[in-house]
Amino acid sequence: MTVTTPAMILSTLRYGETSKIVRLATPGHGVLSAIAKGASRPRSRFGASLQVLSVGQAHVLLSRRRDLHTLTGFELAALPVRLAEDVARFSAATAMAELVIAVSAAEPNASVFAALVEEVASLERTPPSDVSPVALRALWRLIGVLGFAPTVECCVIDARQLPAGAPVAFGAVEGGVLCDACAAGRDVARLPPEALADLRRLLDPAAPLPVLTPPHAAAHHRLLARYARIHAAEGARLPALEFWEGQGKARR
Repeated sequence: MTVTTPAMILSTLRYGETSKIVRLATPGHGVLSAIAKGASRPRSRFGASLQVLSVGQAHVLLSRRRDLHTLTGFELAALPVRLAEDVARFSAATAMAELVIAVSAAEPNASVFAALVEEVASLERTPPSDVSPVALRALWRLIGVLGFAPTVECCVIDARQLPAGAPVAFGAVEGGVLCDACAAGRDVARLPPEALADLRRLLDPAAPLPVLTPPHAAAHHRLLARYARIHAAEGARLPALEFWEGQGKARR
């Protein structure tokens, strides 16, 4: 059976001399792996459309016997050229693609697809000065849509309200902020009041973007990357996310 579906290309891998294997995010079929036969030939029918993070209409011949399907066509709708011009934008976008592959490979989820497409587009059009907070907000939004949003308004364990104006414990393993009693004996990060306020702004799409100095941006990169590895990847390595995390250190 052949299906036609909106899709974003998450990754590509050369296969043999003339073909490629692509991973596609779709709203109704989850993440699909498909072989694009002849895609590497100079006169391929795919042309230059099979670029990572490209969006279009994919025509996929679904296989009933294996997980590798056949990509018979890809009608390009958007090629995010500007992402490739800036390593900070591109690394954030590929980190999002990696998270989708890690978490939602077999689970159709239209909300995940929509969030991925919207946030990659927002990264492409954002001014250079805002790339770091926009990337952090985009990744946090995607983590939330994938089902792993952190709790930041009250203690994630006992729902106790947190004191205002004091440092707060954040437990990546526990999934959010902790009161002092619940934080005792746990591996936590201590967030100063301004860092917690910035994190809450990043998690709220309606809030103004926080202004992050390079050291503060690097700290938020580390916090998000550790959280994502624990909850979205269950501790597995996420090379694209690691590279994006390193971009935060590079800007210090």
